[in-house]
Amino acid sequence: MNTHLLTAALNAAERGWHVFPLRPGDKRPALHGETACPRTGPCTTGHLKWEQRATTDPDRIRAAWSTGAFNVGIATGPSGLVVVDLDKPKGDADAPHGAANLSALCERAGHPVPTTRTIRTAGGQHLYFSAPAAARLHNTAGTIADNIDTRAWGGYVVAAGSTVNGHRYEVDGPALINPLPGWLRQILVPPHPASPPATPPAPAVPLRAHRYAETALQRERDTVRAAGEGRRNTTLLTSVRAVGRFVAWGDLPRHVVEAAFQAEGEAVGLTAAECRATIASALNWSIRTCRPRPEGSATTPTNPPLKSSPTPARAMTQTRRTAA
Repeated sequence: MNTHLLTAALNAAERGWHVFPLRPGDKRPALHGETACPRTGPCTTGHLKWEQRATTDPDRIRAAWSTGAFNVGIATGPSGLVVVDLDKPKGDADAPHGAANLSALCERAGHPVPTTRTIRTAGGQHLYFSAPAAARLHNTAGTIADNIDTRAWGGYVVAAGSTVNGHRYEVDGPALINPLPGWLRQILVPPHPASPPATPPAPAVPLRAHRYAETALQRERDTVRAAGEGRRNTTLLTSVRAVGRFVAWGDLPRHVVEAAFQAEGEAVGLTAAECRATIASALNWSIRTCRPRPEGSATTPTNPPLKSSPTPARAMTQTRRTAA
């Protein structure tokens, strides 16, 4: 056990931040994945991911960190945090740093550079803000500017006191946390779309089409759930595309398909943001390229066509042969 890391975990929990163990010297969670879940302890009623298992309970924290020198992860969503990650450019040394991009953005918009609790990381800075109560924010990548990501619901950050690849995460300056600035919130929360003009009701979808579409959706959900590591994102993309035609035909509501595949994607270990991007891309492609529903068919033919009756001339020939 590393008492320094245990202290870092307990200090974060005292601030109301939900923590969980990361692999020693690494950023990855130290908790088991769904495929290796023993279905015991906290997972007795079903597998719990790191965001669900993150805790502020000192006894649970001591029990976890007594078994190894784990780095400390903070689940930002349950902790009521939005963390802005100012990173160094990857692969292009001449590209501006995330901090420089934030300063330039503030200058153009006439806002002061926000000040709040800052953590010096292995590759840049983390700015901790308290999350707005009226909005449930999720992770973003490049939404604010290049090399600026955010972590909220569905995300986590490495806490101060942890060490990654030999670099110590440390508090840089005052520890006070300020609310997320309103102008940043406007960037991260997309505006409500205008109400679409009234349209006539869509024609009723045959019951058989609904049943066929629901069966196809469940089959593709099972396919995503069974995808092996390294093929999960590709499988998600393929399965969503396969179901997309039923959205285009009006057999399934888009939000139902999105929610179903979002749950399956996150269950196999993909991030929430990765799932949303893949699902949106796949559905948009399917709807754009989908052919019209075959005439007179709810989906695809389910019964073989009946054999046609012989023509009168052919029937007469058959009769003559029989008579002969």
